[in-house]
Amino acid sequence: SEMPRDPLTSREREVLQLVAEGKSTKEVAGLLGISFKTAESHRTRILKKLDLHETAGLVRYAVRRGLIQA
Repeated sequence: SEMPRDPLTSREREVLQLVAEGKSTKEVAGLLGISFKTAESHRTRILKKLDLHETAGLVRYAVRRGLIQA
């Protein structure tokens, strides 16, 4: 079955990839040169867009999309 179109922006995909690799929100902010608050809102928006409720769901999504290696 074909995957639905990815609803995330390229920045949200970057954040998702780092979170899925186990980075904390603080680490994501540092790596991307954004504030903690911005990193947190990206993360919240990603969860909402993908209708997920926890990090484990983000990891599964990232693996299915090929954003990270399982």
